[in-house]
Amino acid sequence: MQYAYDISVVVPLFNEEESLPELVRWIRRVMHAHEFSYEVILVDDGSTDRSWDVINTLGEEDKAVKGISFNRNYGKSAALNEGFRRCEGEVVITMDADLQDSPEEIPALYDMIKNQKYDLVSGWKKKRFDPLSKTIPTKFFNAATRKLSGIQLHDFNCGLKAYRQLLVKSIEVHGEMHRYIPVIAKWNGFTKIGEKVVQHQERKYGTTKFGLERFVYGFLDLLSITFVSRFKKRPMHFFGSFGTLMFVVGLGITIWLILQKLFGLYSGGRVRDIVDQPLFFLALVAVILGVQLFLAGFLAEMISMASNKRNEYLIRDKVGAIKK
Repeated sequence: MQYAYDISVVVPLFNEEESLPELVRWIRRVMHAHEFSYEVILVDDGSTDRSWDVINTLGEEDKAVKGISFNRNYGKSAALNEGFRRCEGEVVITMDADLQDSPEEIPALYDMIKNQKYDLVSGWKKKRFDPLSKTIPTKFFNAATRKLSGIQLHDFNCGLKAYRQLLVKSIEVHGEMHRYIPVIAKWNGFTKIGEKVVQHQERKYGTTKFGLERFVYGFLDLLSITFVSRFKKRPMHFFGSFGTLMFVVGLGITIWLILQKLFGLYSGGRVRDIVDQPLFFLALVAVILGVQLFLAGFLAEMISMASNKRNEYLIRDKVGAIKK
């Protein structure tokens, strides 16, 4: 297969006007030193500063620089998704725009995809320059993700990653799912996932755009992606299984109560009415829940078969000869 470039660098950004010129110069220096053909796709996620003006200027100065501007802030996942849709390089590198990810890592990441045949390589910021309020929750977050996904990475949330193009063209990233691209990749059959220790730079300009709430959202997203990855194409297997189990349990209890009363009447003993027993109402709830879960699975199955709508974001402007 022929590719337009050796490398596509996708950079999502929000209010990073100060760091962009230095980042683009650094990437250019590395690419020229290793004689890579490349493109840099800067995705402006609704910045409120002069980031888009800076991107326009950079695009005029260097045809390798391309830009996409969202009409509003959609989030990092949306920015990555649009960059993936439009990239044309054999190897796709993602990195943050705040200069904390070093472009000097690009050649080694490229080699791991190109020559060592990895599907995805995630950076591992073994030595971090972040405060404890960020590093400690990150360790718990990574441990939980390793446990649930079975993927042995130390740093799922590292923005510096490398992918083969087939992978990024085969997945969609939405919501806050950018943290779980390795999990999404695994469930799509891309199982050769590696890791590389990368240099972590201290933030040079501005402040972080993420708060502690991202860890709460991140855990919820992990549960969501685990469920969707396993049951997206067969939701009836999940809802139907639990629904059938609940219905059978409720029906079994009801039959047992009826038989118990009939046996009591036959033996001439004192028998309580079925509706006077709390167990009857538990059985009734179980039957109702079982039917509802089964119907939910049936409806989800129909929606899954009928839905083909992809992520769509309102793009305000573009820079460079970027793919539609």
